[in-house]
Amino acid sequence: MPAETIPSRFFRQARVRPNAPAYYVRHNEQWIGTTWRDYVNQVGQATKALHALGVKAEESVCILGFNRPEWVTMDLANMTLGGAPAGIYTTCSANEVQYIVAHAQAPVVLVENTEQWEKIKKVRNELPRLRYVVMMKDGGEVDDPMVLGWEEFIAKGDGVADDFVEQRLQELEPKKVATLIYTSGTTGPPKGVMLTHENLAWTAKVAQGMVNLRPHDCSISYLPLSHIAEQMFTIHGPVTSGASVYFAQSLDDLPDDLKSVQPTVFFGVPRIWEKFYTGITTKLEAAEGGKAKLLAWARKVGREVSKLRNQNKELGPLLRAQYVAADTLVFSKLKDAIGLGRARVCVSGAAPISVEILEFFAEFDLVVHEVYGQSEDSGPTSFNLPGKTKFGTVGPVVPGVEVQIAVDGEILVRGPNVFAGYFNDKPNTEACLVDGWLHSGDLGEIDAQGFLSITGRKKDIIITAGGKNIAPKNIESAIKNLDIVGEAVLVGDRRKYLSALISLDIDKLGEFATKHGLAEGDVSQSDALRDHLQTHIDGVNSLFARVEHVRKFTVLKRPLSVENGELTPTLKVKRKVVYEHFAAEIEGMYTN
Repeated sequence: MPAETIPSRFFRQARVRPNAPAYYVRHNEQWIGTTWRDYVNQVGQATKALHALGVKAEESVCILGFNRPEWVTMDLANMTLGGAPAGIYTTCSANEVQYIVAHAQAPVVLVENTEQWEKIKKVRNELPRLRYVVMMKDGGEVDDPMVLGWEEFIAKGDGVADDFVEQRLQELEPKKVATLIYTSGTTGPPKGVMLTHENLAWTAKVAQGMVNLRPHDCSISYLPLSHIAEQMFTIHGPVTSGASVYFAQSLDDLPDDLKSVQPTVFFGVPRIWEKFYTGITTKLEAAEGGKAKLLAWARKVGREVSKLRNQNKELGPLLRAQYVAADTLVFSKLKDAIGLGRARVCVSGAAPISVEILEFFAEFDLVVHEVYGQSEDSGPTSFNLPGKTKFGTVGPVVPGVEVQIAVDGEILVRGPNVFAGYFNDKPNTEACLVDGWLHSGDLGEIDAQGFLSITGRKKDIIITAGGKNIAPKNIESAIKNLDIVGEAVLVGDRRKYLSALISLDIDKLGEFATKHGLAEGDVSQSDALRDHLQTHIDGVNSLFARVEHVRKFTVLKRPLSVENGELTPTLKVKRKVVYEHFAAEIEGMYTN
């Protein structure tokens, strides 16, 4: 029997449920399914093709493209071969792609289309180990001896014996590296997080148990697969449970795809939930008369129901009857309209989400469970479980994982999900892994009920000129609770007082302009906006100690972006870059 690994579970699905759907892609307005038997055959053939190209065990294949069956097929094939696949964010520049491909020492790169190929082409002379570039289906034609089309690549496996794949499965060892997750790099170049077969298999099994993931469940794959969270929802979780995956056509098509699929399990980063929130609130504000009263009543019922369910308590007969009525008249219609009519598990992760957003969705019978973790512990450290959820926290610690809070408040993690170290980076590994404990870099606390809360980021701590240590996270989150605020970045290290850089949510600009009789282009520097923001910040200041008050703020003339290097692909703020790009604005807040 092969070791319990993601590849061994994957190939087992072909024996357990050969004719059940494994994944779907949309073609001509129809979702076309592929069975587990065919899926396994595709991965087996790709495994043989990699071998035919000379890829050795423990070598990495890099993957650069949007979520597609070819992405996952190559990932699982490289893993089955004994290698460690490495995903690359599609937003990465040519130089960033070069860094990861070179660092991973990849002999093969899979790219989505000619646009991504151009990045490789631009830096190919700086990639001496790279031998082949494989194109995904319908990615365009490239006339270059280095480049193989998908079918041409797959055909390379025809000359390899059929029992080759089974031999490789038998040789996989739990402690060997199964994948490389390159961090999105808020503080420097990406580091290659080495996750072992044991890390992935153990975490996927525990996650399956926590949300009771079943074969008839389905999810939609749309967030970057180079991130461990999306890999858990697209690859490792479904492979472990037998659930099916729908591959979104694109991010722009996600709203339509969601309505069509109505997934039972949905994972979103906070920005996705914020967009849902903005769309729903805009429509709610237009409700009048009896409709407005119905919505207010239903939301009140939703609050009471979610509060009890989060504590795993039963509903009384009257509240249950009210819930049935509210569900029929309001909840089911709203959930169907956004594509979450069948959703039984909704999750938010990868960045903090405001309590107000979570409470809002709970009022409409959509409890969004916040998860906390990092690539270095395979995704989850803690998770707000169905029946055990407390908004404002990131939930109880995952079963089988240990968490300690260090003297300085840092969250330390130990367990079977903790990584093996950073690839070819001993100094950072030794700094992060100490006596088996992962030093997360996050600050937190655990309450009497065992719920973990994140209070800040260790490296983000601001030390004022007066010597006060201030964690910016909670203050920034409070500022972002105003719907027109896109991002808030606190400033104040070695300064006399705190100030803030504020970027606007472009989806809300038009609404604000109309309300105040302004041209949309005039909003950011208008007195009406400054007064609106000042009133909100005065309210935020009342929540915090005097030394934590924001004394001044500047509204930026453009949003922070991934393209300008101010946000990571998972939309985390790169403080150092923001400080550099807006140095003049920062100095302006401390003049006079």
